[in-house]
Amino acid sequence: MNIGEIARRAGVSRSTVSYALSGKRPVSVSTRKRIQDVIDELGYRPNATARALKEGRTRTIGLVIPPAGNRLTHMQLDFVGSVVEAAARLDLDVLLSPSGGDHDRSFERLVSESRVDGVILMEIRLQDARVGTLHRAGLPFVGIGHTDDDWQMCWIDIDYAGLIRHSVHHLADLGHRTVALVSRSPELVSAGYGPARRAQEGFTAAVRERGMEGIEAMCGDDARSGQECVEGLLRDHAGLTAITTINEAALPGVQRALADAGLAVPYDFSVTGVAARPWAEDFRPPLTAADVPAQEMGEQAVSLLIERIAAPETPPRHILLAPSISLRSSTGAARADRGARAAAQG
Repeated sequence: MNIGEIARRAGVSRSTVSYALSGKRPVSVSTRKRIQDVIDELGYRPNATARALKEGRTRTIGLVIPPAGNRLTHMQLDFVGSVVEAAARLDLDVLLSPSGGDHDRSFERLVSESRVDGVILMEIRLQDARVGTLHRAGLPFVGIGHTDDDWQMCWIDIDYAGLIRHSVHHLADLGHRTVALVSRSPELVSAGYGPARRAQEGFTAAVRERGMEGIEAMCGDDARSGQECVEGLLRDHAGLTAITTINEAALPGVQRALADAGLAVPYDFSVTGVAARPWAEDFRPPLTAADVPAQEMGEQAVSLLIERIAAPETPPRHILLAPSISLRSSTGAARADRGARAAAQG
């Protein structure tokens, strides 16, 4: 039972219930009695963590997102939505703050002006100055992602290295000998974006272990970039028969490039990777992929942050998720004559 249900039964707003419980703002005697009657009827008891949050300065948490000028991917939007929903269930507000480029002042204000009781940080680099800023400010925070030197920070992340490694092994088992990793944008990769660098590590290890030819390609987070990237790969590497990717936003363009080249998936060409389920299921045919549990990750990030706010001296927790790879229809046995056909068409 939560505050939302109490508010619904008492016929008042969630904030009114919160004010009645915390005493931070006056509530009429009749309204307070109506709320208390519902609480008594339901046997509601706020837990210690919820009480600790209600005694905080703002009852607001910050969510640091990529710059607003960049279109968020479906996975990023899922993270945002799940954080907002999880916070709402605890009667907490969420303040979105873009970070990066010309938006660093927004992050600085979030930290320095006591606007929030804690922060969830997205899109983390291997060396991320924002992590140091939060440590120095003493502001509780949780990362969706983690730095290289992560022992002091609390985080939840996806095992991109392991999942891409497994994807390449899957392709190798199907007979593919030349594969490409379609990564994220050059700007993100050069900035040390964690998922891209770790995917690169897993890819390099797997192609070495299986004696394959591996090609790495950076790609912007949009369909046009995906199309141009795959067109270039097909043009420059006639023997290429498969792609693995962590760039879900590029997938529609990947699909168009293969179709324009006359390559049927998976008969002529295989595609796999790590992606949120909606992107995987919208691919044609549906994408064999490790489905990122964005909803679960957002909810767990909020829970971790609540723990940090309520008990900041506890050791930081690290959660590394390795979702299973869903075998759909986009991977198949390698065509021995693919390279020859591509060369002939060229």
